[in-house]
Amino acid sequence: MEVEDRAELCFPQLLNTSCKKPTSPWPEAVILQTLLSTISLLTVALNLLVIISVSHFRQLETPTNILLLSLAVSDFLVGLLLMPVEILQKTSCWFFGDIMCSLYKYLSFVITSASVGVMVLISVDRYVAICDPLHYTIRITVNRVKLCVCLCWLCSVSYGSLFVKDDLTQLGRFNSCYGECVIVIDYIAGTVDLVLTFIVPVTVIVVLYVRVFAVAVSQARAMRSHIAAVTLRLSVAQTANKSELKAARALGVLVVVFLMCFCPYYCAILIGDYLTNSSLVFFELFLFYFNSCLNPVIYAFFYSWFRKAVKLIGTLQILQPGSREANVL
Repeated sequence: MEVEDRAELCFPQLLNTSCKKPTSPWPEAVILQTLLSTISLLTVALNLLVIISVSHFRQLETPTNILLLSLAVSDFLVGLLLMPVEILQKTSCWFFGDIMCSLYKYLSFVITSASVGVMVLISVDRYVAICDPLHYTIRITVNRVKLCVCLCWLCSVSYGSLFVKDDLTQLGRFNSCYGECVIVIDYIAGTVDLVLTFIVPVTVIVVLYVRVFAVAVSQARAMRSHIAAVTLRLSVAQTANKSELKAARALGVLVVVFLMCFCPYYCAILIGDYLTNSSLVFFELFLFYFNSCLNPVIYAFFYSWFRKAVKLIGTLQILQPGSREANVL
């Protein structure tokens, strides 16, 4: 009987302090691990294609695409680092020690907050492009967008360090046994995180996109009816071309899908049900991460340049001299 008990432990040599191995029916465990591992690999591969496309082809170096590149980097890191760790914690024990556990917590805060920040920047970009098109090229330049992206990641790095500084000084203090890696945030820090990474960004994104689509609808109606512009508002509205409206729709879908994957996780925290059901928490968290796999699929569906770039990458034509100047638009 004691041998069987030891076999169920993550660290059999630590009989009294070791965690028990996660147990689930064999077919269920295999199917779950295969499915989640496939999603993780797809996330890495698809976002790597986005990163290569925007980084390689000179035509794609636009302010909007720089934001998509930053989002692809954070999505790539989700598939490469965060998803595999979540799969490991769901199906096995934590064997990497307290230092790696704290590093994982830190990276999860950094990557998550960076993704949210980039989504806000995308909303601002579309707001200026649709609502103030005459000044878009002046206000939104590649260099300014790159600066904003760097500031976004810098703030995320600093933001993440605030949540794990105590954990780094007292490694493993929240673990109830050896073989687990848990993230515990006190009430004040949790409230701050909820406000800064959920309530405020979601409010900004929703308000901006409501305004964007209101203006886009009015522009579409004006162009269909061919009414002459008699006011400044209509004259400005008609200067927005169809490509900007198409980009607004595509990025609108991107934002809506993001919110659909993002909200369940933070809503559970908001109503206080975060720790009541571990399986539900895992599903909500992985749904949030699954958004990183969906984003490149949205690009492929809406953007012809992404499909052309993938074709050139897949056929290795990007290795040819002068491929950076290829026409992918």
